[in-house]
Amino acid sequence: MTTVDDIRRHLDAAFLPRLAEEWDNTGLLVGRKIAPVQRVMTCLTITPSTAAEAITRQTDLVVAHHPLPFRPLQKITDDTTPARLLLDLIENRIAVYSPHTSFDSAATGINQQLAVGIGLTGISPLIPDDDDPDVGAARHGEFAESLTLSELADRVTAFLGVSGIKTAGPALDRITRVAVACGSGGEFLGCARRSGCQALVTGETNFHTCLEAESVEMALLLPGHYASERFAIEKLAERLGETFSNVEIWASADESDPIRWNSNHAP
Repeated sequence: MTTVDDIRRHLDAAFLPRLAEEWDNTGLLVGRKIAPVQRVMTCLTITPSTAAEAITRQTDLVVAHHPLPFRPLQKITDDTTPARLLLDLIENRIAVYSPHTSFDSAATGINQQLAVGIGLTGISPLIPDDDDPDVGAARHGEFAESLTLSELADRVTAFLGVSGIKTAGPALDRITRVAVACGSGGEFLGCARRSGCQALVTGETNFHTCLEAESVEMALLLPGHYASERFAIEKLAERLGETFSNVEIWASADESDPIRWNSNHAP
């Protein structure tokens, strides 16, 4: 019989807890370790729709990339969305595990998969871990041949399966070295530049980081927070299914990007 703790230990070994950022909240966040597991759902974020799916399909464990809870809760009542979702999951005996930034930085984590997926070679962490240089925050690498900004954008959108991408900074025509940081990774712009990168691929960032990219003549490619991470959540479900073949495991079918283009007002 597979238990919550069996899956927790497997995930902790794959996505080392020490790789989590200090501000993060990772690991087993809700549930009893000894509880049996027959059904596991992976998702990017626990929302009303993904929580409802987990309950409807009688899930025993949700592996959610983004933590719930993330920030400390003074009350667990139905007055706030995070607390209400926690109540719903707890009432239905659903455990919650979140790898978050440990998954981002792991040897086979999201950033590594993203770097490989867009065709980078010689990939290494942008900020290596002190104890193991093969893991760490973000990734950077090189292309065998230089790409234009448009060609790089095509590679990113093709790998992530999205139809559009935002860009900022100059429309460079010779990009050979690129950094990637899933989610919201604008903070890596300076480090990417110091590492000799001409471009940074990250899900999203703020207006002032876009201005800084323009000022230092670095290209930013922004496919969206959801798109930059969801692909790895689907892959994680497949990998868990291969390890725990006696457990039904799937990536949430009801999860979707909350940000949508309005076709009548698209730029």
